Amino acid sequence: MTDMNHVTLIGRLTRDVGADERSFAYLPSGQARANVSIAVNRSRKNGDQWVDEVSYFDVTIWGKQAESLKPYLTKGKQIAIEGYLRQDRWEKDGQKQSRVTITATNVQLLGGKSEGSQQTGGYVSKFQPKQNSEPDMDSAPFGGDSGAFPEDIPF
Repeated sequence: MTDMNHVTLIGRLTRDVGADERSFAYLPSGQARANVSIAVNRSRKNGDQWVDEVSYFDVTIWGKQAESLKPYLTKGKQIAIEGYLRQDRWEKDGQKQSRVTITATNVQLLGGKSEGSQQTGGYVSKFQPKQNSEPDMDSAPFGGDSGAFPEDIPF
């Protein structure tokens, strides 16, 4: 049986993607990889005052999603990430090291337009209402008669 490993976070990017090879690169196989870091804010009450806490998470985005999002992944941009936790382990100078990262399976851009930009925050409305889509009230109703109900209902 497989255990559950699912993460959903909303946070803001801490740096621009693509500024260096560590943040965006193509693997020898041709697959794109974007490494981002997000800051997730949380408020908690400490006595009578609210205190903000910030947690930072490293996220890896793979493939076409990484390629298509690269121009929009800029410092301060709010994003929603769904994915799973991954633990990397290695040994350095005889000491065991460990790091937990998030591998993204879905990334959505949030927020409105950025300054001087025409982006829509990742959500594109594909619904276009038809012209004159209101029903014609002068036409015959369902069944084709004048709208009167028959006296004998067949059920």
